[in-house]
Amino acid sequence: MADMLVWVMQRRVVLADRAERLRKELAEIDAEVTRLEAAEVVIGQFIEAERSGQADDPDAAEELERVTTPGAGGMLLVPHREPGMDESALPADYQAIMKMVTAASEPVPAKDVSVQLGRGTQPGQVEPVRDKLRRLADRGWLHRTPAGRFTALAQPPA
Repeated sequence: MADMLVWVMQRRVVLADRAERLRKELAEIDAEVTRLEAAEVVIGQFIEAERSGQADDPDAAEELERVTTPGAGGMLLVPHREPGMDESALPADYQAIMKMVTAASEPVPAKDVSVQLGRGTQPGQVEPVRDKLRRLADRGWLHRTPAGRFTALAQPPA
C-alpha cells in the first residue's frame, strides 16, 4: 500500500510540473496572439490609409513598425475595464462583439456570435471569436458563464 502512495505522490508531482510548463507556454502564446491582433489592427489601418492616400503619414509607419516588431509586448489590444470606460475604448471588431452580446436576451455561445459576424460555424471560424470573447471576459467587459456562454456586465468591476 505504501508503494502505491509513493507512486501517486510521484505522479502528482510530475503532472503538477507539466501543468506549470503548459501554463507558461499558454501565457507566452496568449501574449503573441495579442501582439498579432494588434499588428492586424494597425496593418488594417495602414492599408486603409494607403487606399485613401494618407499612407505618407510618418506616425502611421512608425506605429506599424512598433506593433509588428517581434517582442512588442506590453500593449493590450483589449484594455482592462475600469469604471467610466465605455466600449469606444475597444477596437472595432471587439465593439461589434460587445453589441451582439449586450443585445442578446440571454447568454450567447461563441458559435452564435461567429455566425452573426458572418464567419460560420467551423472550429477554425468559431475559435478566434471564442478567444476574443474570453479576452473580453478576462478583462472585465463580459461575464463568462460556467457553461461557456457570454453575457454583458451591468457595471464594470469596482
